[in-house]
Parts: sequence; C-alpha cells; structure tokens
Amino acid sequence: MRIVIADDSLLLREGLQLLLTEAGHDVVASVGDGPSLVKTALEHRPDISIVDVRMPPSHTDEGLRAAVEVRRSWPAAPVMVLSQYVEASYADELLAGGQGAIGYLLKDRVSDIDDFLEALERVADGGTAMDPMVISTLMRRRRDPLESLTPREREVLGLMAQGLSNGSIAEQLTVTLGGVEKHTQRIFAKLGLLPDDSAHRRVLAVLQFLR
Repeated sequence: MRIVIADDSLLLREGLQLLLTEAGHDVVASVGDGPSLVKTALEHRPDISIVDVRMPPSHTDEGLRAAVEVRRSWPAAPVMVLSQYVEASYADELLAGGQGAIGYLLKDRVSDIDDFLEALERVADGGTAMDPMVISTLMRRRRDPLESLTPREREVLGLMAQGLSNGSIAEQLTVTLGGVEKHTQRIFAKLGLLPDDSAHRRVLAVLQFLR
C-alpha cells in the first residue's frame, strides 16, 4: 500500500515508517501538521493516511479536522486515526459521509503489530476498524438510534465495528458461526439494509451504528 503518515512526533513518524516499510508498504510522505496532511493526501491520493488527532498549532483536534477536510474533497479517502486520545468532536463528521474506509485506534491499545497491519489493510479496502473505547465514547454522546436491536445484536454489531469477522465474533462470544450469521442478517433487516450488490451492508451497518 501507498501510505501517508501525519503525526507531530518525529520519533513516531520514523518508527511507523520503518514498521510499514519492513512490512512491504510504501510511505509516500510523512508530515507533522494538519495543513500538510490535506495538501499531501490530495496530491498523492494514498491507499491510506494514518493520522494523529492532536497536531500543531493548538494540539487539540487539528488532525481530525484535516482528515475531515480531505474527505470533503475526496469522499472515499481511507483514513486511519491513530491517537492517544478519543476526540469525538470531529469524529461524527468524519463518519457522516457513509463511505466507509475509516479506522480509529488508540496507540496505547495497539499491542499486536500483525493486527494493526491487518486493520490498515481492511480500512484501505473500504472497511472499518474501531477501538471499543472509541465506540463507547461516540455512543455516549448521542441518543441510540438503533433501539430495535437486541442486546446481543448490539454486541455483535459492536464487534463488527472493531473489524472482526463472523468467525472471530463467534469465537469471542462462544456461539456458533451460524448463530452469528443469523444475528447479522437480523441486524441488516432491522436497519433496512436489503441485499444490494452496489453497497457493502456490513460497512453500512457499522457506519449507521457509529453515527
């Protein structure tokens, strides 16, 4: 994959670049502030941009705001937010387009390099990869629009948002694969996501859950 890294920490940028290069990916640019991310992402059109939330000058939410600006000009731009913080102010807007290709992971909770690389590939392919703490924070900020889902269906959808496959969900919940498939079909039906070759129902369900 062709990757852009945006983080104000030079040490982290260099470390990520080394990790990604050793994994066979091409880091086409590495920047340290929001405006540079916007310019670089729109110029290079990478397979994915890895973005920190807090960057100069105010070190609040410049990274998220820059990612939102990139998606306004390029709606399908794949973005992986990788931060020490859960910042919900612009996360809603980042998710609002319904395009998929969004991830939000917390740096301190990324403990497995292979899982991280797999999450990057999944987001680059149009999927999602959301830390459970991010999901919890987003859900606390708004009235839950998915009242028709049972607690188990919410649990399954939350694991889908983390990027788990049906098989991994079945293993985590100690249920059969067929049971998970039935849950996902009921989730799609309750959310009005009918079979449609032009849309990825799993991604759409996750985005609706997060919004």
